[in-house]
Amino acid sequence: MALVEDGEIVEARIRLEGVLAAGSVVAARLASIGSGGRNAVATDERGCEYLLPRGAPGVTQGAGIAIEIVRETIPGSEPWKRPLARQTDRRPHLPPPLDQFPGSTTLDLPAAVDALGDAGWNDLIEEARSGTVRFAGGELRISPTPAMTLIDVDGYLPPGELAVAGAAEAARAIRRLDIGGSIGIDLPTADDRGARHRAAAAIDDDLSRPFERTAVNGFGFVQIVRPRNRASLVELALDRAAFEARALLRRVAFEGPGGKRIVAHPAVIGALEHKSGWIDTLARQIGGMVELRADAALPISGGYAETL
Repeated sequence: MALVEDGEIVEARIRLEGVLAAGSVVAARLASIGSGGRNAVATDERGCEYLLPRGAPGVTQGAGIAIEIVRETIPGSEPWKRPLARQTDRRPHLPPPLDQFPGSTTLDLPAAVDALGDAGWNDLIEEARSGTVRFAGGELRISPTPAMTLIDVDGYLPPGELAVAGAAEAARAIRRLDIGGSIGIDLPTADDRGARHRAAAAIDDDLSRPFERTAVNGFGFVQIVRPRNRASLVELALDRAAFEARALLRRVAFEGPGGKRIVAHPAVIGALEHKSGWIDTLARQIGGMVELRADAALPISGGYAETL
C-alpha cells in the first residue's frame, strides 16, 4: 500500500503473504501460562506461537483463548522472537485488506501502466534495500538493530543547515519506509541552539503522529518512539531472497509483453520456485510463459529478464 501525495509516495506498507496482520483476532490455545502473570505463550491453528507479555489471566494452560495480534513477526538478526499478542474477548476476524482503506485505489495485474512505479516505488525499494536516502546536500544511512533503528545524517552543508535539513528528511523517510519503535537520529553537532530547535521543529512538522521524541541534545542526537506493530520496509529487505524475488517480479512485469526467462541468484530463484502463484500472475501480465534460470555469479539484487 502506498499513500501518494502530489505524485510522490509519502507512506508505504507491505503486507506479506502468510503473515497475519496486526489487528487480527484469532483463536488459539494457551501453550504456557508464563511466569508471574507475564509472558504467556499461545499457539494458533497453524502452529505459530505468540508471546503475550501481559499474560492470560483466568485462562488455564491448554485452554482455548482469543488473541489479538499487536506486533507481527519482525525479520532480522533475532528470528527467535515471537510476534506479540494480547488476550481479548472479541470474536476472530481479520483487518480489512489494504485496498479497502478510505479513498484507496486498487492497482491490479495485468495492467498497462505502472502507476505505482511512476510514483517512485522502485526508488523506495532501493532505499529499503540499501538503507541510503539521498537529499540535496547530504544523505541518510539507516541501520536497523535489535534495540532501535539508527539514522545517521551526513553531508556537506554547514552543520546547522545540515541538522535541520537532515532532521526533516529523516522524518519523511521514517514515514515513507514505515519505521516504528525506537528510532535514534544522529544529526551533525550544531553549536547554535536555534538550529537544534529548528531541527526538532522539522521533525514535528514532517512526521505523522502519534510519536514522542526527546530534544536534540548538544551532540546532535534525538530519539523518537513510534508505535511498532509490523516490520519496516528496511527490515523486510533483510530477508533478501524473498525481498529481491518480489522486487524482480514486479520490475519484469512492466518491461514489455512476451515470454521471459528470469535470471537471478540461486537464492532468489529458490524463492520464486516456491511461489508458483507469483509466476502465474506474471505470465498473465506479460502474455507469455515464464522460465527461471539460476546464475550464482549474479549479486542477489542483480536479477534480470531475457526475452524468449
